[in-house]
Amino acid sequence: MTRHWLTSYGTQIPAEIDADAHPSVLAMLEQAMTRYADRPAFRCFGQTLTYADIDRLSRDFAAFLQTTLGVRKGDRVAVMLPNLPAFPLAMLGIIRAGAIQVNVNPLYTPRELAHQLNDAGVKAIVVFAGVSATFAEIIGQTGVEHVITVGLTDGTAAQLASPPVDARLGNATAFAQALTKGATLPLASPPLTGDDILFLQYTGGTTGLSKGAALSHRNLVANTEQYRAFMPDAQSPGEEIIVTALPLYHIFALMVNFITYFSLGADNWLVPNPRDMAGFIDILKQARPTVLTGVNTLFAGLLMQPNIGEVDFSRLKVAIGGGAAVLPTTSEKWKQLTGKDILEGYGLSETSPVLTLNPMTREGFSGTVGLPFPSTDIKLLGENDVEVALGEAGEVCVRGPQVMRGYWQKDDANAAAFTADGYFRTGDVGVFDRDGFLRIVDRKKDMIIVSGFNVYPNEIEAVATACAGVAECACVGRPDDRTGEAIVLFVVKMPGAAVTEADVIAHCRRELTAYKVPKEVRLVEALPKSNVGKILRKDLRPLV
Repeated sequence: MTRHWLTSYGTQIPAEIDADAHPSVLAMLEQAMTRYADRPAFRCFGQTLTYADIDRLSRDFAAFLQTTLGVRKGDRVAVMLPNLPAFPLAMLGIIRAGAIQVNVNPLYTPRELAHQLNDAGVKAIVVFAGVSATFAEIIGQTGVEHVITVGLTDGTAAQLASPPVDARLGNATAFAQALTKGATLPLASPPLTGDDILFLQYTGGTTGLSKGAALSHRNLVANTEQYRAFMPDAQSPGEEIIVTALPLYHIFALMVNFITYFSLGADNWLVPNPRDMAGFIDILKQARPTVLTGVNTLFAGLLMQPNIGEVDFSRLKVAIGGGAAVLPTTSEKWKQLTGKDILEGYGLSETSPVLTLNPMTREGFSGTVGLPFPSTDIKLLGENDVEVALGEAGEVCVRGPQVMRGYWQKDDANAAAFTADGYFRTGDVGVFDRDGFLRIVDRKKDMIIVSGFNVYPNEIEAVATACAGVAECACVGRPDDRTGEAIVLFVVKMPGAAVTEADVIAHCRRELTAYKVPKEVRLVEALPKSNVGKILRKDLRPLV
């Protein structure tokens, strides 16, 4: 199939970008640190770090890594931090030392953490004091040689009390001490090219043991250039204000909120704990952002707060949703509040991450994940890897400069992950419309087969969420003697709502063909979610 989506680009969006516009991510970000030296780069806990501060302090951390710890080009350094001021300092320091950053979820269990550190061959770890006990539990099972512990306000002048570092990490260096020592040390800048690995970004492990997507400098330069080409109206250099509630260890926030908007000289307000909705709303009130990113559950959570109307959204240019499907009801309520639709995008850790996005020029919520980015080829494959006809569902397979070279040291997985002609298999099922907008109907593994018919949970969940009194829901299949599989829907009610299981089923019967109607509805207090807010259907399957 030709790139039929190009006709929907209009006159502003180019068909191609230059993936080598910058020799490395570091070169791109160093340019920003010089150009926007006096501007605020990151704000957190009432403190502001300018671009010049970030430049100086990250250089000091790089010198410490290189001179004191002996970190060399290609060594892996893990970062296990929430959205704290130390995150950008650590990341830029690691890159400046020529090392590879391994992004780690601070909420990992000891078992998950040990797997990732060992799989990546991590030499040093930068870990938040508040989760240092998790690492201390398994340090003896890893090859980690150096530990740097981070307090809440490290890198700033603030003096907030931090959680204590686990006593078992007696030889750890405090991040603040590393910065002080590094300021007295020389730094040798190793040469970096687009082919050098920048991140090992581990997949969520929803399909088994997590694998490290090896993302190169060129991958991230390309995705930044693609985003900038696709969103020209949301990038006034030195003027944008972005609020970062999504965790920076997640590739969506890391690429869009940090790397892309840092390259534009944006003022970035970090939200260390987005589950503290009162604190989150206070940050939104102060920041008055021009750009906001999130997942459906984050936007929905904000909309449920009684004082959300106190936030001034008059400067908001764009709200972008990713990570999981944005529900029409959430976008409608968001538009009533802010005047802006949530623009849904789509991508994966393996694709740095953005593949598609809804353009800002379209009015209304499209119900799709938008158009493929410039320089991105997507084809939908059916049985025997034959491309399906327009309007038919097939596996989304992609090729472009943002696609990883492969999983870290996983030759067998790489052989299975790519088609014979080099397209990455996403494992997602999609449908293109005639204008080139892609709709994700679901992951292959989440598909439920009822009496021979394919049922995609996203559709059921979108319909059920529109039922009065339903806050959020998720559905999975369970074995059924008569139909092969039956649909079980887990529902969380809105506070004070009187909705019943029968109400939800009646609503679904009105909106869905018979085989798609849930066989069973279960009202629950909460749904299992990842720390990014993605609902984990895999955790619901054992319950049915």
